Amino acid sequence: MRRLVITSLICGGAVSIIMSCGSSGSQQKKAIDSSGTKVVTDFIIPDTTLIPNDKYGELVRYGRELMLNTARYIGPDGSAGKYLGNKMNCTNCHQDAGTKAFSFNLMTSHDNYPQYRGREGKVLTLAERVNNCVTRPHNGKPLPLDSKEMVAFLSYFRWISSFVPKDKPFKGAKNLHVTFPAIAANPEKGQHLYQENCARCHGVQGEGQWNEDKSTYIYPPLWGNSAYQPGSSMHRVIKQAEWLKNNMPYDKVKPGVAFLTDQEAMDIAAFVNNDEIHPRPNPKSFDYPHIEEKAIDYDHGPFKDSFSVAQHKYGPYQPIIDFYKNNGLKAVY
Repeated sequence: MRRLVITSLICGGAVSIIMSCGSSGSQQKKAIDSSGTKVVTDFIIPDTTLIPNDKYGELVRYGRELMLNTARYIGPDGSAGKYLGNKMNCTNCHQDAGTKAFSFNLMTSHDNYPQYRGREGKVLTLAERVNNCVTRPHNGKPLPLDSKEMVAFLSYFRWISSFVPKDKPFKGAKNLHVTFPAIAANPEKGQHLYQENCARCHGVQGEGQWNEDKSTYIYPPLWGNSAYQPGSSMHRVIKQAEWLKNNMPYDKVKPGVAFLTDQEAMDIAAFVNNDEIHPRPNPKSFDYPHIEEKAIDYDHGPFKDSFSVAQHKYGPYQPIIDFYKNNGLKAVY
């Protein structure tokens, strides 16, 4: 099996990037891959030189700073308040401050909220959705809805939304789809891949790697009390596998072209999220009040079906999808 290098969830990419302004105010990304071949993509990249030089623009810039350096401002030792329970940053998962293609891209978030969320069983505002990230992946407490930091987040999301088309989807808005293997994801195979190739960055115990002053991470923790909670999107095997397929190994993957096979991505996600051997912060409550809306890879019952907790966690997923389809229900993943 080819060697895999899984690096930080905050690494942006392994290609040399050159930016050139486009006529729309967004930018076109020109990448040079490892073979020296130039690859021109049509991803939308906001031009930060166009942020207005006014009070609104100040909040947009601050919102971008919060995305990139979350722990500095609102972490356990934050200069603007102590809200996070760990020292990770939003850009760990939403790379390039939420604008990287196929990386939990946030450029349509301002247009898509308020929206109904099955995890909470109610319609959420965008501010409430931001606080979901503060409380789950960051294991923290909610920001006040009228705080400068919350207004800055929302201002930044509004600004990046101005670059996306309003009448059609754009490339990279969602993760690349993972085709489900006919077999379950295998944590043991994932462990082999992790120990051989990932521990050098994320640590043998998944503890991550601090920056010089320990204010945040160069490579964030993947489990342990300083990592994301159960209930976070990254704790779902399908969701993490999609993210890995799109973004890792950072020095092997190309924009929109996966390096990992779907099975490899699933196995790595299964190992990282194996709660039998990897501790995590304890959530205060579990989600999905309406069990028919529960994501199929969410591993806490009760379930609408008779499949085991292990199958919901690791798959195979197609029998669960077929059950939902045959019973007139929507399978969420």
